[in-house]
Amino acid sequence: MASAARSRWLRFYAVVGQVPAGSVATYGQIALLAGFPGNARQVGYALAALPEESDLPWQRVINARGEVSPRHEPGRDAFQRHLLEEEGVSFGLSGRVDLARFGWQPGAPRLPRGRGRGRNAGAQRRCARAFAALRLCTARGGARLPVGKLAAPRGDAACGQG
Repeated sequence: MASAARSRWLRFYAVVGQVPAGSVATYGQIALLAGFPGNARQVGYALAALPEESDLPWQRVINARGEVSPRHEPGRDAFQRHLLEEEGVSFGLSGRVDLARFGWQPGAPRLPRGRGRGRNAGAQRRCARAFAALRLCTARGGARLPVGKLAAPRGDAACGQG
């Protein structure tokens, strides 16, 4: 595998590793958050290439219709659905996940059900600001920040333009 492709896949893996249990992300969302919009298919290739013993939560990535994508290996899509259901993700009668309910929102951490504002309100605002700053930074063509470190940059200097 070429160095650029390997680097891209590693960024995909870093984003997938952040999807919390009980949530799902789409292939396109992973590509976008990794800094490679329009590369949803590449995310699929990267996840298909994972070794069997990988701890990466690959099962949390589904297609944009909210469906588990069919696999070449028989039974693999049913296994993915089973893993998601064990994490609390439910499927409708059509076999789709409600992305509005279970879709991962990186800038808005989920509160435990039944709670509104509370002790986590400040942390939620900080996460939302950090994610917004990351999007702004990449949109301006600045340096891409490591995915695992969503610290809120201050001004254009943090984007490598200051």
